[in-house]
Amino acid sequence: AVTLTLGGVAIHVIHDLKELAIDPVAEGVRIVIAGHSHKPSCSERDGVLYVNPGSAGRRRFKLPISVGELLIDEGQVEVRLLNLDLP
Repeated sequence: AVTLTLGGVAIHVIHDLKELAIDPVAEGVRIVIAGHSHKPSCSERDGVLYVNPGSAGRRRFKLPISVGELLIDEGQVEVRLLNLDLP
């Protein structure tokens, strides 16, 4: 796991959300990115965005091939989850 700051926004990246060993709110983290399940999703809890970009690699189960995009502008965050139309 690693925490980095981009555009004044703290982002914590971890493989499996179940292994999150910090309190994002207490640590000032705005976004937590985890991808273990390969299922694209985005939800917000207590002001923290939890993002799973999915998987851009080979198809997993019947899940879509997808990527995530974070747009950070002056502390504002927008998340785009994009399903790739690949065979």
